[in-house]
Amino acid sequence: IFSSMDKEDIEKLKKAGRIAAQALEYGKSLIKKDASLLDVVEKTEEKVFELGGKLAFPVQISCNHIAAHYCPDEDDKTVFSDQVVSLDVGVHIDGFIGDNAVTVDLSGKHEDLVKASREALENAIKTIKVGVTLGEVGKVIQGTIQKYGFAPVRNLSGHGLGKYEQHTKPSIPNFDNRDNTKIEKGMVFAIEPFASTGAGIVQDSGTPTVFSLENKKPVRNAITRQVLKEIESYDNLPFTTRWLTNKFGVKAKFALREMEQLGMLHSYAPLADKDKGLISQAEHTVLIDDDGKVIVLTNQKME
Repeated sequence: IFSSMDKEDIEKLKKAGRIAAQALEYGKSLIKKDASLLDVVEKTEEKVFELGGKLAFPVQISCNHIAAHYCPDEDDKTVFSDQVVSLDVGVHIDGFIGDNAVTVDLSGKHEDLVKASREALENAIKTIKVGVTLGEVGKVIQGTIQKYGFAPVRNLSGHGLGKYEQHTKPSIPNFDNRDNTKIEKGMVFAIEPFASTGAGIVQDSGTPTVFSLENKKPVRNAITRQVLKEIESYDNLPFTTRWLTNKFGVKAKFALREMEQLGMLHSYAPLADKDKGLISQAEHTVLIDDDGKVIVLTNQKME
């Protein structure tokens, strides 16, 4: 919770949200059959910088049964055909973060799945006001997704956004977990419903390519030192292997391995539905201002 925000901070939040929304729209327009996933991610990241923002985390594109944290390496060969594609973009201005996501169904067969998470997001936003409990928001998300016959993903949630912190309190559940924590003025959080045709429980799946620096330790190796210096420039926010290999070549992977062995990194493995169900995602960032007004910072036309 930002105890009381000055105008400048609110402007930074609004700018981050606006850029995140524009970059998301742009990235979404590139997701087409035969397009390269890597190309879409890199162009979307470039767009963020072009618009005057910085990345709060690497742009992620998760397909089909992957819910989150899929971020391509520099040699990723994935090409779009008929996947259900979720695009997640986070932007910061001086540490103030806007986070949003959208799902595109390239198969034309899963319109309801896309609609379920998007409508759950819209209904959750309508529910939010000072004094409403987090459990009540989760109940609305769950009810909307189940109405379409799908399962909300229970072990993923929306999250508070702090300065240079992309996951902080409060946790916004995607089901009725009876959390009695009340929404207060000064809260900034992302609401992030996921709808699944499968279990609605995700688990680690595959090799992580997204990391954050958790415990800084002295390192001997010269290349590891260089890579660490680069990582420190990300202000403790998550980064991806590709950013480092693009700059330092394959040696960056040895440096990352050394840091992992030293317990310096937190890794984010791709998260997949445990029954391989297809997953859709929708996300907006909201601010409850000092007057108790709910401002959707990543507002864009949610088609």
